[in-house]
Parts: sequence; structure tokens; C-alpha cells
Amino acid sequence: MSTTAPPKGSILIGEDVRLIAFRMRQALEAAGYSVEEAADGEQCLAKARMLKPDLVVLDIMMPKLHGIDVLKALRADLKTESIGVIVCAAKDYKADPAQTAELGIHDYLAKPVESPALLEKVNSFFTTRDTEPATQPAPKANDMTSATPYAPPFDEWGNRYALWGCRGSTPTPGARFLKHGGNTSCFCVTYGEDKFIFDAGSGIRELGAEIMRGKRRRIHLFITHTHWDHIQGFPFFTPAYVPGFEITVWGAELFGKDLRSVFRGQLDRDYFPVQMEDMNSNLEFRHLPSQPITVGDVSVTWEYSQHPGATVGYKIDVNGLRIAWVPDNEFLQGYTGDPHAITRDHPLLTPYRKMIHFLGDADVLIHEAQYTPEEYCSKIGWGHSSLSNACLLVKFAGIRRWVITHHDPQHDDDFLQRKLSITRRILRDLDHECSVTHGYDGMTEYL
Repeated sequence: MSTTAPPKGSILIGEDVRLIAFRMRQALEAAGYSVEEAADGEQCLAKARMLKPDLVVLDIMMPKLHGIDVLKALRADLKTESIGVIVCAAKDYKADPAQTAELGIHDYLAKPVESPALLEKVNSFFTTRDTEPATQPAPKANDMTSATPYAPPFDEWGNRYALWGCRGSTPTPGARFLKHGGNTSCFCVTYGEDKFIFDAGSGIRELGAEIMRGKRRRIHLFITHTHWDHIQGFPFFTPAYVPGFEITVWGAELFGKDLRSVFRGQLDRDYFPVQMEDMNSNLEFRHLPSQPITVGDVSVTWEYSQHPGATVGYKIDVNGLRIAWVPDNEFLQGYTGDPHAITRDHPLLTPYRKMIHFLGDADVLIHEAQYTPEEYCSKIGWGHSSLSNACLLVKFAGIRRWVITHHDPQHDDDFLQRKLSITRRILRDLDHECSVTHGYDGMTEYL
């Protein structure tokens, strides 16, 4: 009578692209491993805690919870700290290998992942684990300096900032846009009892669903400008309809219409089945003051950016971290030349010195670079920066961490990955050290 051989080991694949996860699973199961899948960071962490696999093959860029945060949480939990991890990321990632090595990974696998390379790394993990000499007996409790194990808590609902929409102009559904996401602009900082939301693109719908699952009811919504891709999600923002929520909407003084009128216009009966009168939250619209807006120990400041209409960028100072949100800004409008030709005292910089100064103390800059240098030649005056000009802004402002947002709707995941490689090369050529990555829907960092 034949019997099925037991699996070589258990593996959890954390990968949000279904086709990639399917191919990895096929290769590993054919090699005799037991395999489970997780489609986002939160699901990966939950399954790791429940299943306790021998190994996690973990993608870095995961929706809902970044791969680094999954890894940190695994290492912080006594029940999962010994799980092996192989990290997967794009070939040109430079910051992540050093950071993941500090968190104790077995190996690093460059994307796109080929089955032979995957099996080589996985087999190496199990071979190393099975052939390592037995460890010495653990010391007795009375030999230790403390009988209480150190297990720092991980609060997945705690203070954090997250991107809920990174696309410009129009939402982009479809398989080619899964990794970076298809929602238009929305960014949120959670701190204490408050939510600080920046822009109300289509991403705010899903953010509203998350808010409804929590307890925070004070919401401060800051609008950079009222172009469609930055306000189109507001009619679908569930908390606006629920009594008990306090929502203050901030924006610059506009040309032609006040802020309330713009938002009310979206809810006209010809366009939408409900009206602003159906919003039962305590909803208030206010113009931005010249002084910082303070909420407890959080402050928000703003500066005009280069974009058609009254458009601003914001900077939030929270828990000692300064995060700037500037999704629409045509830096050095009309310049298509070599970035090396623009020095700090160049006269072309004169109209932009306020913005450079405004960003000068930012710890994290979330700023657009919508067009490649070639594309920008036919997009001058549209209100968005070329990649090379945006790199100059980052250099002159002294930015050390840059998250690129407002991706063009024509740029799919493969194109954006190539574009990111070009960005890093330009920054190197400009002799500016900066950790740069592309934002994606669900990207989350904890404060």
C-alpha cells in the first residue's frame, strides 16, 4: 500500500500579486512543501501567528501592512520570532536589504522571482536548519536577570500614517495596476483620538470603512485643491453621514466658489442620489489661516504649490516627525534641460524658494514626479513635475526620504518599477543620498 510522504516543511507566501503567488506555490508544492498564501500584509501577519509556518516568503511591498512592518511584528512576538523569513523585493532596492538583515532574515530574493532561485533559497533554509548543531540548554529562570520575557507590544491600530490613494487624474483598475493601486489621492495620519486626512480622492472610501471599524471620531480633512481626483471620493466617505463624527474640511480660498459650494456641487441631484443635507456628521468647512493649525500637540502648516488654481502642499508635525504631502507641484515649470545645469543660486529657482524652504525640515516627503523627462516636454503647464526636476527639488530641500505619489494613469506597475530605477540613478548623478520609493495603496508606517 502506498503512502504519501510527509511535507518537507510548511511555508507561508506573502505576495499580493496573484499570478506570482500561484507560480511560487506551484514550484514549492511540486518540491514537496506544504504551502499557504496571504494576499496582503495584515493577512500575512495573522496567518503567520495562527499557522506558525517554518518559513515565510515575504514580499516587501504589500498592501495594508508593509513587509518591513510584518517582519518587525514577527520578530516582536515570542510565538513567531523564530519563524524563518526570505524577503522578496525588486533588484534595485538598496535600503531594504540592510534593514531586513538587522531583523534576522535567512536570505534575500530579487524580483522577478524565478522558480529555480526560489527553490534554491528555500532548500538552503531547510538544509541549514536541519543540519545546525543542537543548541545548548536554555538557562533556568533563576539564572536569568529577568523572568519576564521581553515582548514589546504591536498595536496595528496605533499611531501611523498610511497612503490610501496614489494615482493622479483618474482611478486605474485592472491587473496591470495591482501593485501600486488605482485609487486617486488620499493620505491619512492617525494620532491619538484624531485622524488627519489629506485629500479626498477615491481612496477615501476605503479609509472611511476603516474609520467606521474604530473609535476615532474627530476628523480633520485638508484639501490641497479641488480638482476632481482630489475630492471625488468625498460623497462615498461613510463617516460624513454618521451622527457623532466631527469633520472639519480645510482648504485655501478658491477662485469663484467657496469650499462648501464645491463639495455641495458634487452632491447635486443630477450627479448623486443623496445631498449634503443627508450628511449627519458635524461637518464644518474652513479656510486655511496664515498661522499653523494646531490640534493638541500636532501642527499642520501649508504653502502654495505650482499648479493650476489655488493649490497648496501640507506639512504635519506629529510626535516629532515632519511629513510633507505635496501631490501636485510643477517644480521648475517649463525647464527640460540637464538638471546638473541648475545650481542653488540659479535665477530659475526664485519663484520656488518658498517651497524649498517649506520642505527643508521635512523628515518624509510625499511628492509627485508624474512625468518622465521625455513625457514632460508635451505636458508643460499641466501642473506636474518631470522626474528630473522633482529630483532637483528633493536635493535643494535636503530631503532624505522621498515617497513618490500621484502616479500617471498610463503608468502601470512594470513601467513604474523602471521609472523608479531612473529616479535613483538621477539622484546618484546629482550626488544626493536619499531613500526613495514609490507609494502604493495601503503603504503604512507606524509612528
